[in-house]
Amino acid sequence: MVSFFKRLTALVSAVAAIGHVAALPTFSTSTGNSVVKRATIPAAPRFVLYSDKWVSGETGPPAPSTIVGYNVFALSFWLSAGPADQAVEWSSLTAANRQTFKTEYSAAGISLIVSAFGSTEAPTSSGEDPTTTANNLAAWVIQYDLDGVDVDYEDFNAINAQDGSAETWLSTFTTAIRAKLPQGQYILTHAPVAPWFSSIYTTGAYLKVDQNVGSLIDWYNIQFYNQGTTEYTTCAGLLNTSSTTYPDSALFQINTSGGVSLDKLVIGKPATAADANNGYIAPATLATCVLDAKNEKWDAGVMVWEYPDAAAAWISSVRSLAFPL
Repeated sequence: MVSFFKRLTALVSAVAAIGHVAALPTFSTSTGNSVVKRATIPAAPRFVLYSDKWVSGETGPPAPSTIVGYNVFALSFWLSAGPADQAVEWSSLTAANRQTFKTEYSAAGISLIVSAFGSTEAPTSSGEDPTTTANNLAAWVIQYDLDGVDVDYEDFNAINAQDGSAETWLSTFTTAIRAKLPQGQYILTHAPVAPWFSSIYTTGAYLKVDQNVGSLIDWYNIQFYNQGTTEYTTCAGLLNTSSTTYPDSALFQINTSGGVSLDKLVIGKPATAADANNGYIAPATLATCVLDAKNEKWDAGVMVWEYPDAAAAWISSVRSLAFPL
């Protein structure tokens, strides 16, 4: 996904937020390297909404009443240099305000997570250590009392190099962050672009990541957009048969050809045509795709980029045929 602010703005915001770090929430008892907390892992179907844009009149995430129909809200983005955009806004709130939001979201059945990296950062290419990065991110999640992490890794140069560096980095990172944020207690998702599940990558791309550490990942918020003007734009292309450019990367092909568990494959789409370069499907049409998928025993859910272009009305339409509210 594309970060709303440029890297410079993110870094300035991160520095500005330092003064708020002292206001910490109260945590549960620590055991070993992690913090014991209640399970916050939503059962399928998962309906995931990303938030990166600055929204006039809002400080912190939106009221749960405006995003009815979702069960995961992802504050974007955390970077190796520190939080940016909606993540830094979250860290700038007082501990009391954060607790109020957490209480309201929990009552509404919505988990609050942070998304890391996005298009702003290429951590493998820039030489970030995966274990150190994972430990820093996990510490931030615990410090600011969030329910987990989404890994929006978009280091295209590293993946395209096909030298194994991206797959190794992601596997090491995922293992390290799971050691700090235990399974069943914290959400851990990844948000790869759909072609990274294609058979064209000699070193495996996300198929290799899934083989290595898929058991540690709760689900994949797959970006079925920004991959070409005709890619994943019909129900057939989205669900059943991708183009020859990215073979075996439609939803069911990722399962049947790639061996990735179907219940982990969340369909990701932009809220509007303006929210992506391409790949948009209108909500009413997307609802028919979702129904088609459900009729084939899929129920993983839907992800959308991004709030406020997508809110309650968008997901109500997309869910209307298969998972009505």
